[in-house]
Amino acid sequence: MSGNLFIVSAPSGVGKTTIIQSTLPRWPALRYSISCTTRPPRSGELSGEDYYFLDRQEFMEGIAKERFLEWAEVHGEFYGTDGCAVANWLDSGNDVLFDIDVQGARQVLCVYPSATTIFILPPSMEALQARLSKRGTESEAQLRRRLEAAVHEMAQAAWYDYLIVNDDLIDAISDFESVLRATRCRRSRQTHLLRALLGQRSTA
Repeated sequence: MSGNLFIVSAPSGVGKTTIIQSTLPRWPALRYSISCTTRPPRSGELSGEDYYFLDRQEFMEGIAKERFLEWAEVHGEFYGTDGCAVANWLDSGNDVLFDIDVQGARQVLCVYPSATTIFILPPSMEALQARLSKRGTESEAQLRRRLEAAVHEMAQAAWYDYLIVNDDLIDAISDFESVLRATRCRRSRQTHLLRALLGQRSTA
C-alpha cells in the first residue's frame, strides 16, 4: 500500500523547521523530502541535510528535464523537489513529509491530490516580526519583504486541511503529531486491515 504524503507550509520565521526537526526522530518511518534551492547556504547549513544547494544553471536544466515534482521562485531564489525519490518512498509504503511554500503545495496536490496539507501560523504578526528580527539573517528591506509575503501566504491558508498556531512550541509539536496520527488512522488508509480481519473471521 502506498504511503501517506504530508505537505507543511508556513511563512518564514513561524518555526516550521523547528517543529519538523523535533518530530522526525520520533517517527522513523516518516521520510523527509529535502528541497533543492539556488539560495546560498546560511551559517551551519549543509547540502543534503538542510537543502540540496544547486547553482542557477543546474536548476534551470532540472526544470527543462522535468526533474522537479514542484518548483517555484521565492524571494528571488528557486526552490524545488526532486520527484524520483518521493515516488520511490511512497511506492515502498513510507510516509513522506514536504516542507514547501503554498505555490509548491498546489503543484504537488495536482500530482498527489490525497496529500494531507498542514499550515503553521504565528500567534500574531507582532510575534512573527519579532522572531524574524531575532534571527538577524535579513536586512530591513528583506524583513519587510518577508512580512509582506507572510500576509499573502496566510491568505491562502484557508484551503489547507489543518491549521496549527505555533504560540507554545510544545503544544504546536503535539498538534502536528496528532495530525500525522489521525491521517494514518483514516478509514481509507485502514480498510485493507479491516478486510483482512473480516476475511480471517469468515474462514475460521
